[in-house]
Amino acid sequence: MKADELRKKYIRFFESKGHKAIKSASLVPENDPTCLFTTAGMHPLVPYLLGSKHPDGKRLTDFQKCIRTGDIDEVGDAVHLTFFEMLGNWSLGDYFKEEAIEFSFEFLTSPEWLNIPLKNLAVSVFSGDADAPFDQEAFNIWSRLGVNENRIARLGKKDNWGGPAGQTGPCGPDTEMFYWTGEGDAPEVFDPSNKLWVEIWNDVFMQYNKTADGDYVPLEQKNVDTGMGLERVTAILQGKASCYDTEIFQPLFDKLDELRKIEAPATRCDSERIIADHLRASVFIMADGVMPGNVDQGYVLRRLIRRSIREGRKLGLDCKFISAIAEVVIANFKEVYPELGLNAANIIAGMDQEEEQFAKALEKGTREFEKLIAKVPEHVKKKVISGKNAFYLYETYAFPLELTVEMAAENGFEVDEEGFQKAFERHQELSRKGAEQKFKGGLADNSEATAALHTATHLLHQALRQVLGDHVEQKGSNITADRLRFDFSHPDKMTPEQIAEVEKIVNEAIERKLPVNCEEMTVEEAKAQGAIGLFGDRYGEKVRVYSVGDFSKEICGGPHAENSADLGGFQIKKEESSSRGVRRIKAVLKR
Repeated sequence: MKADELRKKYIRFFESKGHKAIKSASLVPENDPTCLFTTAGMHPLVPYLLGSKHPDGKRLTDFQKCIRTGDIDEVGDAVHLTFFEMLGNWSLGDYFKEEAIEFSFEFLTSPEWLNIPLKNLAVSVFSGDADAPFDQEAFNIWSRLGVNENRIARLGKKDNWGGPAGQTGPCGPDTEMFYWTGEGDAPEVFDPSNKLWVEIWNDVFMQYNKTADGDYVPLEQKNVDTGMGLERVTAILQGKASCYDTEIFQPLFDKLDELRKIEAPATRCDSERIIADHLRASVFIMADGVMPGNVDQGYVLRRLIRRSIREGRKLGLDCKFISAIAEVVIANFKEVYPELGLNAANIIAGMDQEEEQFAKALEKGTREFEKLIAKVPEHVKKKVISGKNAFYLYETYAFPLELTVEMAAENGFEVDEEGFQKAFERHQELSRKGAEQKFKGGLADNSEATAALHTATHLLHQALRQVLGDHVEQKGSNITADRLRFDFSHPDKMTPEQIAEVEKIVNEAIERKLPVNCEEMTVEEAKAQGAIGLFGDRYGEKVRVYSVGDFSKEICGGPHAENSADLGGFQIKKEESSSRGVRRIKAVLKR
C-alpha cells in the first residue's frame, strides 16, 4: 500500500465512523509559546482539548504535517525524519476507550482496510502507579477483541502515558499497537524490548489534568487523541526496512541521481537521506511563510538547507541543486497540500538566494582558514589546526570538517579531529537542552493574561495593516502570560513614527471598550465579511471568527478577552527583523 492510499483510507474509515475530516494546520503554531513548530497532531487542537467547542463537532480526523528537530543530528540513519505526517482521530468529550480501541482494531485488521493479520500484532497498556491505576478497561477491551493476553504488555508512565506535553495539562494512559517486522511467525509472548516489534499507532486517553502541584485530577471532558505515523506505517505495509525505501522519497533520490549523472545505487548513503529529508522539510516550512533567518523557525530552516548543501558537496554536487530537489517535493505533494503549489515561486526563489548566500559564507570561511594557517610559523614541524578552530569554521561559516581536513592536508597541516568532536558534542548538548525547552511542546496557556495578549495581537494586526498597508499578514505569534511576539510580512524596518502610530491606534481601540464576539461560519462567509485569515488554506468548512467591535475581524481559535477594556495599556517594546521579508514586534500590556 502506498502512502497516498493509506492517507485516503484512514480518513475515509474515520469519516464512516462519524468523524469530520479537518485540514492540516500550519507548521508554525498559532498560540503555543513553547514550540517553534507543530510537533504533533494535538497542538492545533489544544483549545478544543481544553473544552472549547470545535466548529466541526466532537469527532475529528486529519493528517497533520509535523516537524521535530530534537534529534536532527540523527537524521541520515534509516528511521529518523525531520518532517513527517501524523494521521489522527479525535474525540472531544464524545466516545472514549471502548470505541477508540475498537476503531483501531477494525482499521488494522479488517480486510476492507489494512488487513493486518492479528498474529502480527501486539499491544501495550498502562500498568498503573501511585497516580493512576492499572488500565484494566483497555486490557479487557483488547482481550475481548481477540488479542492473546501474552501479547498485551503492561508498561509504566515512561512508555504508556500520554501528556502533558508541558509541565501541566490534560494527560492520561495510552495504549500502543505494535507490528512484527521480523522473519517468520511473531513470538507468542510480546517483548517490547525486542526492536523487531515496531510501534505503529498510539491511542491516548486524556482523563486527568496534571496540576502545578503534581496532582492528577480527573477531567470533566475526557478526550481521545491518537497518532499514526504515515511514513513509518507505509514502510511496514510495504515490507521495507526504512521509509526512505518507499515511493515517498524515491523521486527525490531519482533527481539526485540525475543531477549527479549516476545510476541508482543499491543502497542510499547518509548524505542522500539527509538531503532528501532536510529539503522536504524545508519546502514545507517555507510553504507556511517562514524564510531562512538567524532566529527561531528561520534559523532552523537555514540549518536544514545549509546542511543539505554541505552533504551535496560530499556527493560531488558543487553546482546549485537544492531548488531542483524542492521542485520535485512541490510536484509530489501539492495536490495533498495546496500551499506548496501556491507558494512555489517564493520557495524556489528563497532556496536559490540561500544557496547563493551559503556559497559566500564558504568563501569567507576559506579566507578565515587561510588566516588561521598563516599564523603558524614556518619552522613548526607539526602544524595542527586545533579542534576549537576547526569547530569555529564549522559553526560560523558552515565549513564541513572534511573540507577543513582536506584543505589542511594540502597545506601540510593536520586537524585535531578529536578536539573537534569534543567541541561538537558540547555544542550538541547545549543545543539539545535548548531544544528540550523550545520544542518540548505543551498545551497553550488559557489564562486571563494570555487571553488579553492574544486579543491584543488582533488589534496589532489590524493597526499594522492601517499604517503599513494590506500586504501585512501574520507570519507567526508567540504569546506567554507576560508578553506577545508577533511576526508579520513587511519588507522594511518600521520607522519610529510608524511604531508610535501603531501603538496609538491599538490603545485607542482599547479605550473604546469594544466587545469581543465570536461567531461560527464558513470560510467563504468569513472572507465575505472581511475577516483576516491566518496561514492561507488551512481551515475546515466552518471556522470561528472573532470580532473586536467594528475594529477587527479575524479567523482564530485561541483564547480571547471579553472586551478590549480588559487589555489595559499596550506598549511596543521592540521592532526587529525575524527573517527575510518578515518583521517582528514584541509588546506588553500594562494592566
